[in-house]
Formats: sequence, C-alpha cells, structure tokens
Amino acid sequence: MPDLVVDGGDKLCVQLLIELRGHVRAAGPGAEIHLIATDPAAPVDLPAWCHLTGHTYLGPVPGAERPTYALRVAQGAKETDESRPWHAA
Repeated sequence: MPDLVVDGGDKLCVQLLIELRGHVRAAGPGAEIHLIATDPAAPVDLPAWCHLTGHTYLGPVPGAERPTYALRVAQGAKETDESRPWHAA
C-alpha cells in the first residue's frame, strides 16, 4: 500500500514533476508514492527524474485502473529547481 497517491490527471509531466517535488518533501524518506499520470511521457520521464534525484523508481503499478507509477522517497535525495524539475537546485 502506498503512503500517498497523487492524481496528476491529464497534466503534462513537467507540471507533474514540479508538483511531485512538494509531495516528496511532505511524505519524507522511505514513503512510497503512487503517481497517476496519463501523459504518455510519464513512463520515461518519471524514472529519469528519479535517477536524477536519487529517489527509487518502483515502476508501473499492476492492476491500477489508470496509468499509475510508484516511487520510494530517498533519504538525502538531490533537490531540483522549483520551476525546472530537470535542473539542479
């Protein structure tokens, strides 16, 4: 079971990642977050963002009604720019 489910609806990945940053901070290290995202770039962008920041990408959530991806919040992960999630803070 996830600690938090974030429904990104039909937002583009860049907006999702900006919002996800806040959820990651609030959830804290060790939390499992499920992100619902219909953007076709999500299965590529989310694992890449996790690799960049140090969070653990757990992959697609099996059996989910809508496209859902899981990650585990890492202790000491790298921060990214507030408005540009692909750039270091």
